[in-house]
Amino acid sequence: MDNNAILAQAGDYIRKEKDAHFKAEVEKLIAAEDWKELADRFYQNLEFGTGGLRGVIGGGYNRMNTLVVKSATQGLATYLIKTFPGKADADALSAAVAFDSRHYSAEFAEAAALILAANGIKTYLFSGMRPTPELSFAIRKLGCDTGIVVTASHNPAQYNGYKAYWNDGSQVIPPHDTGIIEEVNGVSDIKEIDRQDALSKGLLKIIDKEIDEPYQAMVRSRLFRPELIKAKAGEVKIVYTPLHGTGAMHVETVLESLGLKVITVREQREGNGDFPTVSFPNPEEAPALELALKLGKQVGADVVMATDPDADRLGIAVPDGRGNFTLVTGNQLGTLLADYIFLSLKETGKMPAQAVMVNSIVTTGMQKRVALSYGADCIECLTGFKWIADIWRKSEATGSPTVVYGTEESYGYLVENEVRDKDGVSAAALTAEMTLYWRSQGKSLLDRLDDLYKANGYWQEMGISKYFQGPEGPAIMKGIMDNYRKNPPAVLGGIEVEKVRDILDSVWKYPARPDCQEPVGLPKSDVLQFYLKDGTVVSARPSGTEPKIKFYASCCSEVGAGGLPAAKEEAARKLEAIKKDIRKAIGD
Repeated sequence: MDNNAILAQAGDYIRKEKDAHFKAEVEKLIAAEDWKELADRFYQNLEFGTGGLRGVIGGGYNRMNTLVVKSATQGLATYLIKTFPGKADADALSAAVAFDSRHYSAEFAEAAALILAANGIKTYLFSGMRPTPELSFAIRKLGCDTGIVVTASHNPAQYNGYKAYWNDGSQVIPPHDTGIIEEVNGVSDIKEIDRQDALSKGLLKIIDKEIDEPYQAMVRSRLFRPELIKAKAGEVKIVYTPLHGTGAMHVETVLESLGLKVITVREQREGNGDFPTVSFPNPEEAPALELALKLGKQVGADVVMATDPDADRLGIAVPDGRGNFTLVTGNQLGTLLADYIFLSLKETGKMPAQAVMVNSIVTTGMQKRVALSYGADCIECLTGFKWIADIWRKSEATGSPTVVYGTEESYGYLVENEVRDKDGVSAAALTAEMTLYWRSQGKSLLDRLDDLYKANGYWQEMGISKYFQGPEGPAIMKGIMDNYRKNPPAVLGGIEVEKVRDILDSVWKYPARPDCQEPVGLPKSDVLQFYLKDGTVVSARPSGTEPKIKFYASCCSEVGAGGLPAAKEEAARKLEAIKKDIRKAIGD
């Protein structure tokens, strides 16, 4: 894109953007003739993908700003009106909008709410920041047709984002995702209304406790052993951090209402879009839990918990018995919760006849073994909680099988059917109960995890992410994935590749039998999975929200005569060899 084309795009943006701050940003860049920065802001439009928007906050069409949010919302509104013409004619369409603690989240949320209102859609806007799972709950509670949450999840402070939801409370899936994208890309005129006018016409309604209280009651209702908590709550000490996000209000209120002692990291309790105490507000990263772990040691916590800024993810750490804390991975906590849910359903006589859990294709295979050990099963789906929610919705519609739990490796857990997205608040409550239960049995969570390893094999996972920033990034990522498809590795980490699952082409391929292909029963997605001869699975997929390719590996070592130490050593050796091969292939 030459400078004249950049200037034309920038001028168009300045004419349309009504936010003085974002408009001034672009005007200053033009005055300074900063062509490199201008090119990055205008070489493409920030893509409205299948999950919505996510990008760096700033002026320009390739940034998160008020104009981009308004345009996206107009596309969503247009699609909604076309999809439900009868409801639109009857002025019966409705939406819910929530936002987290990030910079401009409140402003973007109100801008979106007013665009919906201008299109005749009654919109419920939360009065302050709320967790993403509460937005999903609100859609179902209020009977809304759509919903929006303004959040960039656990991304760094310079990012914000926008997730679109459908009337079942889950993020949009086909055909609605592509239908909305088509309308967003075709927006030319944006309908607008001011706040006071929307309020007076009943098109905008501010909500808070009328959703907060039922949501908290629902979270409490999903616990299995309220009598145990009532009797022994004082025995468990919980350190918690919301990482400057939305989680404190609900996590503290719910746990304390049960009599559990919650000690919140004071420096990280209040919402703050700068995330001043962490580089990444991500409970998956050890540095993000540094203050919580320090406090945990000081007070002798039984468990340390952290939710990300929009409180849909939960990370934990537990005492190792030697004065320190061990970080529990998303795969491990997902497995512990699966075990506890199936165990509790069985012990309380509430296990459905055909109980299943759902996890993503890059989540540990250990969970299927745990489910089978209880006479249940585990169904796999594409990465992303919208696919877990889709299976849950279909199971409720048909009545069989009965989904009781959903999880994915990236610290996402869903333990209730009133929400159709991962829920860090309810996961925190159930994890607290689970900690207390195993304590009452004379075990820590690490003890129970070792029990599960001995019964199901020692499973270890690894992840690698490679970023590809700038205009050339998408082409590089595509080239890497294309090369893997055309020239799949025969071995990884010295282990033979037995079969390949190409989910984009919807086929199973067998290197030893090149003429043999079998269909893959999953929606198309740009994912490649290499199944090694020893049962290890290596996956590669471009991220749907960031300019990166993510690689995953999951391997199992059976626990033999050498016990867990030998199994752990074998798994670590395999993964290290695989990691070297992956880094070599991506030039890292």
